[in-house]
Formats: sequence, structure tokens, C-alpha cells
Amino acid sequence: MHPLAPPPSAQRQQAALQRVDGEARIAFAARGVADLYQRAPCRLLFPDVAAGDFPQAVSITTSGGLTGGDRVALDIRVEPHGRGTVTTQAAEKLYRVRPGDPDIRIETRIEIAEAGRCEWLAQEAILFDRTRMRRRLHAHLAEDARLLAVETMLFSRAAMGEQFTRGLVHDEWRIWRAGRLLWADALHIAGDFAATADAPFGFGGARAIATLAYAGPDAACHLDLARDLAGAPDGGATCLDGLLILRLIDRDARALRDRVIRATAALRAATLGLPPRLPAVWYC
Repeated sequence: MHPLAPPPSAQRQQAALQRVDGEARIAFAARGVADLYQRAPCRLLFPDVAAGDFPQAVSITTSGGLTGGDRVALDIRVEPHGRGTVTTQAAEKLYRVRPGDPDIRIETRIEIAEAGRCEWLAQEAILFDRTRMRRRLHAHLAEDARLLAVETMLFSRAAMGEQFTRGLVHDEWRIWRAGRLLWADALHIAGDFAATADAPFGFGGARAIATLAYAGPDAACHLDLARDLAGAPDGGATCLDGLLILRLIDRDARALRDRVIRATAALRAATLGLPPRLPAVWYC
């Protein structure tokens, strides 16, 4: 051993303490991006957008995935009369967490001021076997603000012969309007996943789930469209207090992705007046 090298016990402790703690913040104003902050491994890219789209930021995680003790946070702020779309470059991989390591934490915070419009279009989170994830989305909206958000989870990659058998999943949504809580929702799965996934009162055999939410004064006007897009019996939509919620589940991840793309494209056109397609990174 080199005389200046730390002892093996110290080396092991140092390796165990290496964690990802990334953050990105972006603000959209009426004329485009007003503020930007990034801390690795979180990065925001700004592709050219097609005519009719909002200014767009693409979120990436340069670490290539997340594991035990990693934390990433994204803050999206839309100023009065601002417009903005934030999407992700690709699916986020959430790897196995070693026993004794802290859980993976993913936080998305959205604030939309008066007359603001915002989209949060996250591609899939792929959960590897024995991962431990705590994810939350908190959105604060002004009285006349509008938000369209989508998030998807895949329980392993069946096409790769993988299975998600055990782990922790805590997925939390909170949406406020003018300081009043409109919706609080949480999915919590701990331990044996197969029993929950296969139970008819659980996922009924599905291995991929998606949530779409649209908050806006005209939400109730789009309920019939959302129900058509949900495609019962393995999907559904409801509306309450200016909030439209659409849930999709599927046994096949590819089929669910196609359904999410179709539903989100149709809803963004109907609710926000945007082109009926998603950002280009969704089709790469």
C-alpha cells in the first residue's frame, strides 16, 4: 500500500458516501427563458422547436441512471403570461439499491403564475429489481394557470427478460391552485411486488402504468375526450374541481408508450392549443 493512501476501511467508507445530488432550475417568462441553474448530473438542453410549440427544455441525467442515495431535483417556474415545456431526453433508469443504502429520491416542483401555461412531459422511469425509489411531483398554480403533466413507470424491461420482484416504490402527486390543495395522490408498494401486480384489485397483471393530469379552468370540457383516450377497461379518466386525471395501465411497455403518446398529444392540442404531437425526443 502507498504510504499516503488511506487505510482500506476508510476507502470503503469513502466509496459508500459517493452520491449523486443534482438539481436544475428553469424559469419561463412571456418572452422565453428567464432564469437557469444546473448542478451535475442534471442538465437542461434547448432544442429548436417547431412552429406553434412553447419554448422547450430537455432534461437529462448525465450519470446514466440512479441508485441508492442518489437525489435529483427539478424546479420549473412559469412567470405571469409565460409559456414553457419541459421534457426528458429518454427513460430514466433506477437501478438496484444495496441493503442499507438510502432510497433514490426524485423531486419535481412546478410553480405557474397568472395566465401561465406549462407542460411536464416525462418519459418512462424504468424500475430495476430491488430498487428503492421515492418520487414526488408538487405543483402550485395560480387561479387561471394551466398545467399538463405526464409520468410513466415501467416495472423492469420484459423484452430484456427482466423481472421486478421486490423493492420500494413511493410515487406522490400534489397539486394546489391559489394555495388550495386540489389533489393528493400516492402509490406505495413495498416488498413483494408480484402479489400486488397480479392481484385483480392491484394492477391485474400490468407491468407499466402512466398518470396524466391536466389542471385548468376548462378541465371538465375535456372529460369525454380523456375517457375515449383512456380506453377502458385498462384505463380511466375522471374530473374534479378543475383537474382532469387520466390513468393508463398495460402488460406491455411498448403498447403503453404508444397510448401515452397518443393521449398526451391529443390533450395538449385540446387543452393548450399546441400541435397534436410530442417533442421530437419522444420519437427518437
